[in-house]
Amino acid sequence: MAADLDLHARLVAGDLDALAAAYDEHSPFVYGVAVKITGSRAFAEEITQDVFVALWEQPLSYEPRYGSLRGWLVSKALHASAVRAEVG
Repeated sequence: MAADLDLHARLVAGDLDALAAAYDEHSPFVYGVAVKITGSRAFAEEITQDVFVALWEQPLSYEPRYGSLRGWLVSKALHASAVRAEVG
C-alpha cells in the first residue's frame, strides 16, 4: 500500500517515471484480463494502453485509500473489456 501511495503522489506530480513503474508492475495483469475477456490480443493491447493513458491523464481518479492501484487498473480493464466484448 505504501508503494501505491508513493506512485500516486508521483503521478499527481506529473512524474513520467512513476507511470513507467506502474506500467511495468501492473500491465501484465491489465493485459491478461483484457485478453481473457475480449479474446483478442489487439483489443487487449488497446485497452491496456487506454487504461494507462487514463491513469496518466487523470491520476486523481485513483484514490489509494479505497484500494490498490492494481485493483483499480484491473477494474478499469474489466469494464473496458466488457464494453468491447459487447460491441464485438
